Amino acid sequence: MDARRRYALVGTGARAEMFLRALATDHADAAHLVGLADVNPSRMAAHNRWLTGLGGPAAPTYPAAEFTTMLTAERVDEVLVTSVDSTHADYVVAALEAGCDVITEKPMTVDVDGCRRILDAVERTGRRVQVAFNYRFNPLHETVREVLAAGEIGEIGSVHFEWLLDVRHGADYFRRWHRDKANSGGLLVHKSGHHFDLVNWWLGAAPEQVYAQGRLFFYGETGRRHGYARDYERAHGDPAAEGDPFALRLRDNPRLRELYLDAEADDGYRRDQNVFAPGVTIEDDMAVLVRYDTGATMTYHLTAYAPWEGYRLMVNGSRGRLELEVVESDHVSPAGASEVKGAAIHGVTEAEEHGRSTLTVRPFWAPPREVPLPAGYSRSGHGGADSRMTGVLLGAAKDPLERSATARDGALALLTGLAANRSMETGAPVRVADLLDLP
Repeated sequence: MDARRRYALVGTGARAEMFLRALATDHADAAHLVGLADVNPSRMAAHNRWLTGLGGPAAPTYPAAEFTTMLTAERVDEVLVTSVDSTHADYVVAALEAGCDVITEKPMTVDVDGCRRILDAVERTGRRVQVAFNYRFNPLHETVREVLAAGEIGEIGSVHFEWLLDVRHGADYFRRWHRDKANSGGLLVHKSGHHFDLVNWWLGAAPEQVYAQGRLFFYGETGRRHGYARDYERAHGDPAAEGDPFALRLRDNPRLRELYLDAEADDGYRRDQNVFAPGVTIEDDMAVLVRYDTGATMTYHLTAYAPWEGYRLMVNGSRGRLELEVVESDHVSPAGASEVKGAAIHGVTEAEEHGRSTLTVRPFWAPPREVPLPAGYSRSGHGGADSRMTGVLLGAAKDPLERSATARDGALALLTGLAANRSMETGAPVRVADLLDLP
């Protein structure tokens, strides 16, 4: 009898590949993929072709509407949720109610109601939810946590955190379903949730009050005044998109072509929309001020149209200051402008674009000390985090740093972004407890 833990996955877009590869290769001795569910049969078929190419068996496939049927028929132990963000809560709650544990992509959900439903279901069923915050598993971020926990800069008074998405990576959120805030919660939920979770984890703190300002400045119809816009709805098949550095060439990327271009007939989803076309309801430039229950504050800024990609973190304490700078790519090369980050072909963009990372502790009354970069750190695979995360989430590795995020951790990161969204709407500070009061 097969004693392996039985996994099913719902949502077979590009993000599913990381989990499916881990199940089929690194953890095949302990984990068994027994089902795929999606609204698009062509995408499920594409993943099954990749799985068999890796030497694993194809998984049974189910329409998304038969998700709960799959859980029963395939005797599922744990569900991986990698669907559109706005659907997470429905799948997570249904899986918990069916007696399954859950691993969900971030964000855990996109609104307060979904968050409350998940937390209530966890309490009611006693089942487990883990949120895939892969930045916790980056060895460099683990080192930051260790330095802060060791008290090297003393009690933490304030944090400044700036994150830059370049005009390749940032633009991609404005081509796909993320451009509609109803689907993604906006970048302060979908993307910044990673960063808010890191700060919660680093500080051992929970957000209490949030104030934010933001706008759609560069992309969408408002960005046409900057002179980059061309008149087309989607890039594929439109001569107006030729030579546009903001146009995604689906036909030139075998994986994206198979997952999206070849699958359009099933659901009509277009992965390569014009980033300056109508319909964008998310912001691309956001400033946030957060106060935590420890008394510390954070100033945070996300820019989605930068010339380079990376982030800067400054933590001020009673005994000094910690500074982290990560340049993931120092520019976007012409050869890589129309690619998706992490999907460059033939190594062209990697050869032309450079990065660097430095971690520095600046104590009072002493010279600054550069902290050596930890073993296992790299600028690929989210800093070497992805494989380390799947090992822990799938139960194959120990977790002494408590990197695995619970449903409550997912809620705290989400509520920071939701409070920021509410603040942008009202122009006033928002108490997190007024959205949802967590124990």
